[in-house]
Amino acid sequence: QVQLVESGGGLVQPGGSLRLSCAASGFTFSDYIINWYRQALGKERELVADITRSGSITNYADSVKGRFTISRDNAKNTVYLQMNNLKSEDTAVYYCKATTVYIGRSNYWGQGTQVTVSS
Repeated sequence: QVQLVESGGGLVQPGGSLRLSCAASGFTFSDYIINWYRQALGKERELVADITRSGSITNYADSVKGRFTISRDNAKNTVYLQMNNLKSEDTAVYYCKATTVYIGRSNYWGQGTQVTVSS
């Protein structure tokens, strides 16, 4: 059974930090690019960061560059999103996605974890 389970969300004050985790099971984790998306209330889902299969290349949205860091541990089938200097505009549900590079395979989404930045 394929699963992507996010954790680590919560309520944090502006300027604070959170680390999200996304634990994968049921598929070959190291075959997949991993993306973090977020969706704020009333807005479209947006790509926040992604990381290649080996972890050697990462990309970030301009809005989080310099504050967020994506990483992965293929031995633990887990990807992380370290979020520092959080702002109110970072409030959203955060989702991880496993994106295949192989034709015919499926992509997978997690169920999301809520991050609320508020004083």
